[in-house]
Amino acid sequence: MTVLIIGGSGFLGTELAHQAVAAGHTTAATFATRPGKTPGVTWHALDLRDPERIEAVLAEAGHPRIVVNASSGDADWAVTAEGPVRLAMATATYGCRLVHVSSDAVFSGARVHYDETCLPDPVTPYGAAKAAGETGVRLVRPDAVVARTSLIIGDRRSAHVRMVHDLAAGTRDGLLFTDDIRCPVHVADLAAALLELAACGAYGVHHLAGADAVSRHELGTLIARRDGLDASLLTAGLRAASARPGALDVRLDSRTTQSRLRTALRGARRFLAPEPAAHSLPPGR
Repeated sequence: MTVLIIGGSGFLGTELAHQAVAAGHTTAATFATRPGKTPGVTWHALDLRDPERIEAVLAEAGHPRIVVNASSGDADWAVTAEGPVRLAMATATYGCRLVHVSSDAVFSGARVHYDETCLPDPVTPYGAAKAAGETGVRLVRPDAVVARTSLIIGDRRSAHVRMVHDLAAGTRDGLLFTDDIRCPVHVADLAAALLELAACGAYGVHHLAGADAVSRHELGTLIARRDGLDASLLTAGLRAASARPGALDVRLDSRTTQSRLRTALRGARRFLAPEPAAHSLPPGR
């Protein structure tokens, strides 16, 4: 089976490519600026603003059975909102199965807890672009998977982990908010769940977030402790007292999706727990 990963050189895309190759799939991936380094992957340059190029990549990749859109265009409307719709139209033409990765940024936080039945109500340009993208995909491809996720955590390739290291090292100024709540997910869990949804014939909206709701400050503290950093160097603050726009408390309820998956979506308190110290055995044991 051939798998094509859109945005394969990014943090999530790299993990998806790694797992697809490890599973024995013929794997292709796209990049916007430079190809990734995952062995066993065929790389294709792609700009999601170019519908002709999208179709060309699908043809070059041998009309893949599965296409996972893990690209991130931030608040660029042409990439983040319109690009997924162009991709949905092209995959429909070639009969590819489509999994589109969306975000908890599509929600305002007004109701705090959000399951798969909740409609988007974004309050930022990025959230609006993601909401438009997933809505367009669902209209063009009702058989597609739209998978909303939260903060994606792993090693220092994760932007959130890099920020904590920079704050602890004093190479970056900033606060970690105690009133900004999300449900972080480990990148390996997320990639495995996306590939599982792609393979099982699921469709519609699915939530793929971790089991724990934590503040940005608690998340930073967990990362610091896992990585042996001094968590006391992480300054706490209130997002409500800042000028930064966006939702405060958004908790994706992933229980319905989790009940259908073999992949466990671990909570941050679990996947960021420090490894237990190895105990030496007495002589002769």
